[in-house]
Amino acid sequence: MSKLHIKKGDTVMVNSGESRGRTGRVLKVEADKERAIVEGLNIRKKHTKPSAQHPQGGIIEEEAGIHISNLNVVDPKTGKGTRIGRKKDSNNKSIRYSKKSGEEIK
Repeated sequence: MSKLHIKKGDTVMVNSGESRGRTGRVLKVEADKERAIVEGLNIRKKHTKPSAQHPQGGIIEEEAGIHISNLNVVDPKTGKGTRIGRKKDSNNKSIRYSKKSGEEIK
């Protein structure tokens, strides 16, 4: 399996589907399923019975996963979605950079 272009904490833009054009911060990346959970996007409603964690029970809204092929990292310079490249720095460490602006992505 190759490395994913998205990491936890990245700001991403959705490039297809119902939430197209919206941005959010990545909360979790599920590498085995190739999905990412993005804050405030792809909200689903889950019906729960009363339990110790949720004494009332009822309907809980939570984020569902989005396939990583539908996400682009936001370029720090332009604020738009961009593709990601990898290159080695002076310490022979791999860094990610924006293909549009050439800016390093942290």
